[in-house]
Amino acid sequence: MARSAETLKDDWISSLKHEKRASAHTLRAYGDDLGRFLVFLKEHKGRAPDERMLAKLAPADIRAFITRRRNENLGARGVQRALAAVRSFFRYLARENVLENAAPRAVRTPRIARTLPRPLSEADAARTLEEAGVNDIEWLAARDGALLTLLYGAGLRISEALSLQRGDVPLGASLSIMGKGRKERVVPVLPAVRDAIALYASLVPFVRGPGEALFLSRRGKPMSPREAQALMQKLRGRLGLSERATPHALRHSFATHLLANGGELRAVQELLGHASLSTTQTYTEIDARKLMDVYTRAHPRGKAPLA
Repeated sequence: MARSAETLKDDWISSLKHEKRASAHTLRAYGDDLGRFLVFLKEHKGRAPDERMLAKLAPADIRAFITRRRNENLGARGVQRALAAVRSFFRYLARENVLENAAPRAVRTPRIARTLPRPLSEADAARTLEEAGVNDIEWLAARDGALLTLLYGAGLRISEALSLQRGDVPLGASLSIMGKGRKERVVPVLPAVRDAIALYASLVPFVRGPGEALFLSRRGKPMSPREAQALMQKLRGRLGLSERATPHALRHSFATHLLANGGELRAVQELLGHASLSTTQTYTEIDARKLMDVYTRAHPRGKAPLA
């Protein structure tokens, strides 16, 4: 009897979780995307999909799903992720000798216009860190200042910062971070970062073991990325910053300011944990674009002619 697509989906999700060590965000996003694909197939083919149906799908069926998602106002980046989920599912089925179907690979991935990162200026980054430490509750002020100082001072992703444990304190001269794709990297820890973390750790009122989360919510639970986003939203309102001023913008600022002050591209790549140098090179384009803006405004040949 042919297995249902839902059963195969559950097996695939389990594989992503336990073998690939995919993050909770990836599991949720890929699960949602594939779930929509299976619902589409049921409507498209008139019956619940099973392994026999999956084996006979043609590229046209995959394209019909993509068209449906576009008509539902899913952008190019969302379409790209949905297609990646479908391809990952079929790779799993092939690897487990369930079925082989190249149809998902035959569908072209939509191109996404590359946007440059939006870092804070050095002055705005300094203002943000200072303002983060303003709170009537002393330990929360120390927590917010420590978290944002860590993001900006070490270039961490918010998930990486929130993965730190109480046993990691006191921080040493460097910190081992497990980043995307289970890739480990070592980042130096500036004295200002060590001091901010030490102050927070000395003030937090909840007693936790060395394996518990370092950054805690006001109720003593592990701090969530959403809380970090809310913190930056509050700071944007206080300081009049752009909506692009997010926790991740501090990571962008870390890279941009290092390169602007003479940092070597390869070193910055290692510090950020980028698999490809081309990803890191986008930060050099920010400075190039800024230079051209200055040139256009200041150089006699760059100014618009008078009417």
